[in-house]
Amino acid sequence: MKAAVDWLRDLGAEPFVTPAMGSHGGATADGQREMLAGLGITAESVGCPIEATMETVVVGTLPDGTEVHHDAIAAKADGVLLVNRVKPHTDFRGPIESGIAKILAIGLGNHRGAASLHAGGIPSLGANIEAAARIIVAQGKILGGLAILENAEDRTAAVDLLEATGIAEAPENALLQRASSLLGRLPFDQLDVLVVDELGKDKSGAGMDTNVIGRCWVHGIPEFESPNIAAITVHSLTPASHGNASGLGLADVIPARLLEQIDFHASYVNALTSGAGGARRSRLPMVMEDDEAAVLAAATMCGRRHWSDLRLARIKDTLSPHELMVTPALLTEAAERFDLEITGTARDLAPAGRLGPWSER
Repeated sequence: MKAAVDWLRDLGAEPFVTPAMGSHGGATADGQREMLAGLGITAESVGCPIEATMETVVVGTLPDGTEVHHDAIAAKADGVLLVNRVKPHTDFRGPIESGIAKILAIGLGNHRGAASLHAGGIPSLGANIEAAARIIVAQGKILGGLAILENAEDRTAAVDLLEATGIAEAPENALLQRASSLLGRLPFDQLDVLVVDELGKDKSGAGMDTNVIGRCWVHGIPEFESPNIAAITVHSLTPASHGNASGLGLADVIPARLLEQIDFHASYVNALTSGAGGARRSRLPMVMEDDEAAVLAAATMCGRRHWSDLRLARIKDTLSPHELMVTPALLTEAAERFDLEITGTARDLAPAGRLGPWSER
């Protein structure tokens, strides 16, 4: 972001940053500023003002009459440079998924625009994003988009400048295909229990990346063929989520302390805005007294008679599926894999009721 700001200023512009998060941050301007700050984006860090509003202007309508909203501050600017990572969407499949078109059509649509495009249901969302993005680009103020592609270790693999004419078109689709090939995935197709340390909006729009856990749970959208996971536990919200627990319903069991981290207003505003995407995903999972009890409950419900056969894996979050802790049943399989390296030694998963540290020291 700072590099983009510096580049624009060198060209003689007077840049400022506007959040483009739809309904995140409780659908308030201050909430979105706080979310940006949680990601390290402040006026001091990027060297320009942060200007935020929930106000929008209507710049057009889709064929079915759906209004296309655009951020009121962005609409007054001489030009808009979009910045977003490009990756497979957590709710649907299409030529354009999560990326530059989405941040333009839904992100800069603020709460009203995001709700408007989601209201038609998830099956039509992809086409609505494409159509709305094209309408906004036709206004002539979109300079293009900085498309960020990340590798399997959640690190920047590439930053490409997508010209305005390529937004919601073949050039953006090509970026999506590259991003999909880079996406980190679990190395096991069949798991009894997946233990996820953290869920968060900074990890995925759905809290947990559905492409990683193999659960979509959106009405009208086909489920993934793999991976097949019997039970999932989640144990904490990331600080950058600011209490937004959207997507927690993708888990089956949580410890009670996670409830104290939830801002239900922010979570439900986000869930309601996403329409069908928020229905099942916003339900509360089974609540147990601590981490150990949550994992034991999940193991009890996975259908294994002998726990020596339990296929359990633990990951930090769905952006980090390349590093796992596994039970002995999976360790035997991992030892035969050329693409996996076994490190560390055996230890308790949840000593004293809480998940143990990742480091052995």
